[in-house]
Amino acid sequence: MSNIINGIAKDLKAIPKNLKAKTGNIDKKKLFLMNLPYMLTGYFCDKVACLWRVSPGQDASAKMMEVMAGLEGLFSNPLPSFYPSDLLIGVCCGIALRLAVYFKAKNAKKFRHGMEYGSARWGNAKDIEPYMDSVFENNILLTQTERLMMSGRPKQPKYARNKNILVIGDSVIIGLS
Repeated sequence: MSNIINGIAKDLKAIPKNLKAKTGNIDKKKLFLMNLPYMLTGYFCDKVACLWRVSPGQDASAKMMEVMAGLEGLFSNPLPSFYPSDLLIGVCCGIALRLAVYFKAKNAKKFRHGMEYGSARWGNAKDIEPYMDSVFENNILLTQTERLMMSGRPKQPKYARNKNILVIGDSVIIGLS
């Protein structure tokens, strides 16, 4: 049992060293500047939570009126409130803003960055090759050089395509004699 406790103590003592090794090459100034808006949001929300807590009033509307009136003196003392509920509200607001920014960036549309809008190119034989079956008879002829596999389950599922094709006109060339 003492070996387990000694192992846990050893691991806990090694945490600062491991963190320093993992974060040694991170630019601390860049990290600080990237997180500054979230820290400022947390600071502001901490100050507003303190003002809400100390403002007189029985109901939310009376407290809101007092908070609005007291906003001008909000930063007369630059130190944040160290009251636990105020700190918790400030930290939660900073984290909430960070999560909102994270999810907004994660769900952003995927654009071709660095490419001009409308800069598409013509496809070539390599582009259509994954969509063709190696057996000629297992393909739908689209043009003389392009074919589309008829198999509904290709070897790689990302190359599966809808096989609905509408042909308008005749592909037969009539020779004039």
